[in-house]
Amino acid sequence: MSEIITLGLDLAKNVFQLHGADGSGKVVLRKKLRRDQVLVFLSALPPCVVAMEACGGAHFWGREIGKLGHEVRLIPPAYVKPFVKRQKNDAADAEAICEAAQRPTMRFVPVKSERTQGSAMVFRVREVLIRQRTQLINAFRGHLTEFGQIVPQGTSNIVLTQRNLLRLSC
Repeated sequence: MSEIITLGLDLAKNVFQLHGADGSGKVVLRKKLRRDQVLVFLSALPPCVVAMEACGGAHFWGREIGKLGHEVRLIPPAYVKPFVKRQKNDAADAEAICEAAQRPTMRFVPVKSERTQGSAMVFRVREVLIRQRTQLINAFRGHLTEFGQIVPQGTSNIVLTQRNLLRLSC
C-alpha cells in the first residue's frame, strides 16, 4: 500500500468515513470506522495531513488527532461542497474533503483550543438566555394587555409592573 499523504475524514455521530490519497492523489484507502476506532486507527498511521469539515465536533477531533502527530486541517463546508462528485453520502464527502485539502489555494480554519471553545459556548448560552428573557417579557406584557394593563417595553418596566401587581393582590 502506498503511503497516505492526505486523509479526508467525514465526521458523523457513530460511523466515520475515511478517504486516503497518496502524493499523486491516487486513492489508497477507503475505510469506515466507528467513533471509538478512529484514534486507534490513526495512531497506527505515519504522520499525514488529516482534513475534516469545520463543524461542531471537528475542533475536538482536530485536537485529539493533532496529539497523534498528524497535521490537522479544517475546511469550511462551503469550500468542500464543489468537490462532491456524485450523490451526497459520507464516502463521497470524505473523498471531497480529501481532494479539497490537496488544493494549494484552499483556506483552512484553525483548530480552536478548549478555552476558546468554552468562551464561545458561554457567549452563545448567554445569547439564548437573553432571547428567552425577552420572549417571557413580551408574553407577560401580552397577557397583561388582555386585562387592560399596558406595560411599556423594557425589563425595568416589567419589574415595576410585577411589584404593583403584588401590592394589588395583597
